[in-house]
Amino acid sequence: MAEAWTNYLQKDKFMAYSAGIAPKGVDPKAIKVMAEAGVDISSQRSKDIDSLGAMEFDYVVTLCDNANEACPFFPAKTRLLHRGFDDPPRLSEGISDEDEALRHYRRVRDEIKTFVENIEEELSR
Repeated sequence: MAEAWTNYLQKDKFMAYSAGIAPKGVDPKAIKVMAEAGVDISSQRSKDIDSLGAMEFDYVVTLCDNANEACPFFPAKTRLLHRGFDDPPRLSEGISDEDEALRHYRRVRDEIKTFVENIEEELSR
């Protein structure tokens, strides 16, 4: 969601790439709630950090505590920023009512959107 929001809302300032330490695929519920907000992520793919190869980054932003702890080494010029968000799949585990489960996804979607809207302020700290 963060990659999509960044490339949608901040495309004139940033180009975002997302990758994880244990990619699992793009969650259908995330696709659904982003579509509700007018952003299509159905063609996004879950990627491993190694798939980005030797790309150099100005910023690396981690969004979950596990990624923050397991984040690989980046060159000194790369600025690291951690901003943790709840994990909607974990929060909705065992919930059989889809509308109730989607509430977690919508809340986190909206929190990430607000973060991305204010990313320049976050990065200037």
